[in-house]
Order: sequence, then structure tokens, then C-alpha cells
Amino acid sequence: MKDIKVNQDLIRERKKCSFNVEELVHLIDGGEQNTLERKEIEEYILSNKDLRDVVPEEYLSHKERYENAVRKACILYSLLLRRSMERSPSPDSRISNNYKITTGVIKDISPFLLHFGMFLPTIVSQASSEQQLEWLQKAPQMIGTYAQTELGHGTFLRGLETTATYDPDTEEFIIHSPTLTSYKWWPGGLAQTANHCIIMAQLHIKGKSHGIHPFLVQIRDMETHMPMPGIKVGEIGPKLGFQTANNGFLGFDNYRIPRTNMLMKNSQVLKDGTYVKAKNNKLTYGTMVYIRVTILTDVAYELSKAVTIAVRYAAVRHQSQLKPGEPEPQILDYVTQQHKLFISIATSHAFRTVGRWLWNTYNQVVADMGKGNMDQLPELHALACCLKAVCSRDATACVEQCRFACGGHGYMVSSNLPTIYGIVTATVTYEGEYTVMLLQTARYLVKAYKQTTEGKLLTPTVSYLAKFLENSKITWENTPKGIIESFQAVAAGKTKEACESLFQHMHLGKAYEDAWNLASVQLVNASEAHARAVLCEMFWKETQRLSSSVSNDLASVLEQLAELYLKYWALEKRGDMLMYSAISKKDVATLQKRYEELLALIRPNAVGLVDGFDIRDEILCSTLGAYDGRVYERLMEQAMKSPLNSEPVNQSFHKYIKPLLAKAKI
Repeated sequence: MKDIKVNQDLIRERKKCSFNVEELVHLIDGGEQNTLERKEIEEYILSNKDLRDVVPEEYLSHKERYENAVRKACILYSLLLRRSMERSPSPDSRISNNYKITTGVIKDISPFLLHFGMFLPTIVSQASSEQQLEWLQKAPQMIGTYAQTELGHGTFLRGLETTATYDPDTEEFIIHSPTLTSYKWWPGGLAQTANHCIIMAQLHIKGKSHGIHPFLVQIRDMETHMPMPGIKVGEIGPKLGFQTANNGFLGFDNYRIPRTNMLMKNSQVLKDGTYVKAKNNKLTYGTMVYIRVTILTDVAYELSKAVTIAVRYAAVRHQSQLKPGEPEPQILDYVTQQHKLFISIATSHAFRTVGRWLWNTYNQVVADMGKGNMDQLPELHALACCLKAVCSRDATACVEQCRFACGGHGYMVSSNLPTIYGIVTATVTYEGEYTVMLLQTARYLVKAYKQTTEGKLLTPTVSYLAKFLENSKITWENTPKGIIESFQAVAAGKTKEACESLFQHMHLGKAYEDAWNLASVQLVNASEAHARAVLCEMFWKETQRLSSSVSNDLASVLEQLAELYLKYWALEKRGDMLMYSAISKKDVATLQKRYEELLALIRPNAVGLVDGFDIRDEILCSTLGAYDGRVYERLMEQAMKSPLNSEPVNQSFHKYIKPLLAKAKI
């Protein structure tokens, strides 16, 4: 930040900060050493001049944007490979971790993202030790992706149509796409980038189906990059966002792969065609659970970018007059603006904090599974589904709110808010559509409800059901504990009503599947309420734990954010609270008063809090949110880069407008 002329409003805001911003940076990074490593990597990568764009990406054609993204992705990969080889003989995990840190050099999405985000993790989690030894050694020559979703099927895995039929005579699987709807559709990097792919296909042996299994498939020639014979591959076209992700389609025409290309950590097919079943058929879905778990911290990061932009802009922007004759105030001084933005700061912390808790839970479950203990897998699956759904949708709403808070300038592509929105809103549907995910969790809640009525022991995250199904009107306390219990009461009440509706339909003669469909709206609402209860409880608990390891000044601000999050959602869900908990109308008024007090308490630290996310300008890519606050200068500088400003009169005037005006004279 040397030799930067910083906007005076931002200078004043930073002087108001009551805590050490660097301490918050270390906390978010998971320790000072992690901060030092992250900054070192960022400086190492971002100082490379070849990664800088001469022409802004938005002025390039679709083809040019992809080619530019590949160019930068290759430079980035080479730099990280060189750096990792200097530090570790087994660099793959380090490259994967570091690649994610620096993807901001590609403003949209890297076409290599699924190579690191899904291809390599699937090999690690689903391949046998022998396969890992072979394939990970070849990884530097592979560019991979993960193909599960098809043109006709997404979240419903049992409906996938791609087949893998075993031929014992040649010890090969025949991969085939029997219909148009069986074509793989959406995988990032698949279209023109990847040369290998992990596909999910229906396994058939001797006329019998054994369900979905993963297979490693080479789809392009390693020298020419031409599609292999029997492979039809291409790009699916422009989307709302992810323009440089190179999302593709993939079809197979009786394409043969070796038997050993089936990922065999869990299930195996022997040479003679004998099928060895996995201990648990859910083990094949490990990659999906992994991605759903990581989505929480992914959207937390994207939201931190959006709210950094919006808060800094709100500190620089002056508008209207609170009182006649007085200077125009910073728009951050308007309480309505604080209401729009401070919840996004709190939400980013909430999703990161709960995301790390869920990640630790995931690792523990994976370790237990390695010992043959599958007991906690259903609870993890239920958590990953509902938290992925709710966090992705909430983050999308928050990013859009940040854009609204920037007025018309937030609509500019140069603000980077539209691009961030395009990235975050995709998470609502990929790796499990919102409603389908909540219905997955609902199945777990129905089982938990039945266990409660039978007096059986419940797993930790649904243990509140026993307490609140017996007495939903527990005395209201205007404390974080009281709010958390109210959310649990809401979840318990909605779960009970959904289950009673389900059972009533069955009692009236409906088949279970039909009854489930008829009760599905209530079941979705119950799952959403369960996710809210878990988010509130774990965010508050983890914040209390983290606060004990930081200074009192920082602890105070962190607790204010956590309390703001609880109060905000209690007010947003006041109807549910009044219906299912012991809260009264008077209590709601008290909540509102305290919520507004928290906005005032957080206000002096707003800029310090977003500075604490420590996102470099090169990664933020925003005219509105740069550290120096030169909003108007950057907007004009960026506007002048438009190709339309390269000449005073565009040729379209002489070609179209002038003849039109000439006709009008006649």
C-alpha cells in the first residue's frame, strides 16, 4: 500500500477502528503463519506481469475470454507447480490449496477449477491406494474434470443414463450414452480444456445393474488434444456467469476403458466380472458431500468480497442531506444502509465459522469411515445438504443486497458485483439444487422425529427435537441462548407439522411417495428451519470459543457480529417465532431495539471489519471497492477503456444513423 493516495473518508474510518485489524486477518486465515503464507503466495503470483490484462475481459469475445483465461490459468499453474516443487516432493495438495487462493487473477472462473476442486479430490477419496499411486504421479500431465450431471438428470443420481458395461473377455468397461439426455452436461473445463474426466455411470455386469460408480476416462489425445474416437465433446454456451469456466457436454459411443479405470477404493469389479460391493452404498457419493461442505467457506469468501466493495463505497459516497444546510453525509451513516450491509459482514463470518466446523466434522466422519464406522454419515449428509442449500441462497441474497447498496454504480461490471453475483448464485443449483437438498435433509428429520416419538437417542444436531416436541413454549429469554432455543423450537414445530401432514396423507390411503410429495412444502420449510437452528447455534458457540483466544477488543466486535446475526434472523423470522416459541409481541420490539443498537456499535468498525478480510485490489477487481477509495477516478479510468471511446464518431453513424436522419428530412 506504499505511495497510495487514500480517500480522506477512508482514512478517518480506519482511525475509528477499535480493534487491531491484523489480528482479525490472522483469525480469518487460521493463524499468523497462514496469513504470511497466503500473502507470500499472492505476492509471488500477482507480481507476475504476464497475468495482467491489457484489455478488460468484458470487452473480449466469448472465445477470446476463454483463451485468455486458459493463458492465465497455465501461467498460474506453472508458477504454483514450481513453487510447490521447491517445498515439497509431493506438491499436488499444496497446488490445490494455493490455486484456490489466487484464482482472483482470472476475474471470472478458471477453466482449471474442477481439476483442483473435484478431479484430484475424487481420486484421493475414491481411488484405491494403487490407483492413487499411479494416477497422482501422472497428474502433472492430466487436466481433469468431474462429470456427473447429465442433460436430462441432475441431483437424482439413480436416474443417470450413462452406462458402463463390463466385458470380461477384454477386461474393459464399455462407456455409452444411449440417449441425448444421457450426455454429460455442465462440467467445468470439459469443453476444450480437460484431457481426462471422472464420470459417474450406471455399472452393468452380465445384464445386472449395480448402480452409480466413478470411472476415470481419457477423453482427448495427449499430444494432439483431439477428442478420442467414440467421444463427442464441446461447450454448452454462455451462462449468467462462469463465462470462462468452459462448461461442456460429453457423449460416449461404446467407448472402451480398462477395468482398472473404475475407481475401486470402495467397490471393485474383479477380472471375471465378480462385483465386490462397498460396505456402504453412500460411499460413492463422497465427492458430492465434500463439495457441499466446501461451498460454505466458498460463498463466505465471495460474500466477503462483495461486502468489502459495498462498505468501502458507502464510506466514500456522500448523498442527500440529513439536515438542511449541512454537508451531504456518507451513505454509511444512514441506518438503512447499515441494515443492508452489516448483516453481510456477519453472514460472511457465520458461514466461514460454521463451514470450518462442518469441515472438521467431515474429516472426523471420514476418519471414522476408514475404521469401518459409518454411524455419523447420515447426520453429515443431512447437515451438508441443508447448510449448502441455505448458505448458498442467503449468500446470493446478501451479494445482491450489496449491489443494491451501491446504487447504479453497483450495476457496472467494473464494480465486480455482477460477476460475484454470477459466481454465488450458481451455488444454489450446482452440486444439488436448493429444494432437492432440503428434501434430502427432510428424510433425516422424519427419521429423527420417529425416533423421538419412540424415545430413542438422537444424534447431536437434532437432539433439540426431544426437548421442544414435549414443550414448545419454553420461557423466552432475550439472550443469544434464548434466540437459539427459539430457532430450535421453530424447527421442532415445523418438523412435527410436516411429519403429521405426511402421516395423515398416508392414513388417508396415499402411497408413501405420494404422501411425501403432498407434504413436501412443509418438509422443505422444516429443513430450512433446522439449518437456521444449526447455523445460529454453531456460529454463536464457535464465536464464544474463538473469542477466548483473541484480545478483548476483537472479541467484543466478534460477539457483536454474532449477536447481530441472531437478532437479524430472529426479526426476519418473527412470524415463525411468534407461532412456535414463547416470544411475545413486546419481545419482538425489544429485539428490534437491540438490533438497532448493534448497528450503531458496529458502525465505527465497519471499514476495519472489511479490511480484516484482507482482499487485495488485484483480486477484488473493483472500481468501487479498492483500498484507496478512488471510486470516481477509477470509474472514469475504466470507462475510457471501452473500445467505443477509441474514436469520436463510430462507423455506425455513417452507416445507419446518418441515412436514417437524411430520410427524415424528406
